[in-house]
Amino acid sequence: MHPYILVFISIILGVAGQLTMKWGTSQISATGLSVISQLIKYFTHIPILMGLMFYVLSAVVWLFAISRVQLSVAYPMVASGYVLVVLFSWLLLNEPLTTLKIIGLLTIVTGVIIIANS
Repeated sequence: MHPYILVFISIILGVAGQLTMKWGTSQISATGLSVISQLIKYFTHIPILMGLMFYVLSAVVWLFAISRVQLSVAYPMVASGYVLVVLFSWLLLNEPLTTLKIIGLLTIVTGVIIIANS
């Protein structure tokens, strides 16, 4: 498998983890609960556990990726995950996508492209 595909898979798994955990936390009313009670609720809720699982898988794939790709190239590519989280949060979670967010996303994409081609 091409090493950059491993980087991409790791990023996608991290994005899936963020989106799944956000979706899970939005299903739980934790208002007025103690920190311990809130943690128990979070760590017994399937979507949050799935999100954490995505993160663990992302880390495992990341280890394989950075064993094959220069870290100075691979790590900046992780910034594309920020772009994907914002876009999928807009599409799936109905979060606002403002002009300033779009400008920020374009700035991130430009930086990733510059570093990837260096």
